[in-house]
Amino acid sequence: MAPVTAHGPADPGIEVGPIDLAARVDEALHVQAVAFGLSRDEVDVRRHIVLRHLDHPQARALGALTPDGRLVGFVYGLPNDRAHWWSTVVEPYLRATGTDGWLDDSFVITELHVHPDHQQRGIGRTLITTITDAVPQPRSILSAIDRDSPARALYHALGYRDLARQVVFPSAPLPYAVMGAPLPLLRPPG
Repeated sequence: MAPVTAHGPADPGIEVGPIDLAARVDEALHVQAVAFGLSRDEVDVRRHIVLRHLDHPQARALGALTPDGRLVGFVYGLPNDRAHWWSTVVEPYLRATGTDGWLDDSFVITELHVHPDHQQRGIGRTLITTITDAVPQPRSILSAIDRDSPARALYHALGYRDLARQVVFPSAPLPYAVMGAPLPLLRPPG
């Protein structure tokens, strides 16, 4: 996949393209920690989770890189599997809303983070649309903290809708919303 330039007034030259996320996991987790407010212990736990996910043969990862090669954003995901931990947590919530069919034949956006210094410039949109454009699944699902935020606004603008809200993950301090969208994702007019 050829790199795609994310256009933004303050981010000329940011390129979005495939990365070896396993080799850059510490850089990615630094971006996530700054963007999401993670502690060192949370980063250590997530490192093992990310590396385990990347063992999946259909896992995909993209990065947003500055001209000097610094990672300022990343996304990764994989085809959903009802046996995976995330699916086992969200399935009862989706079943309660009649939307558990979304767990089948979907590509899960596992993580999407952009460093706060580079947010609101189209990088997150480019990451998520580029990764989902390259998958064979007809739809995408993800979870996001269940509150108004720029991330949730972006997901709604891309065509994601709430499938279940107030989803509680073990050890997560805030509830999440599970969202789904048909692929390809919506693009702004013009």
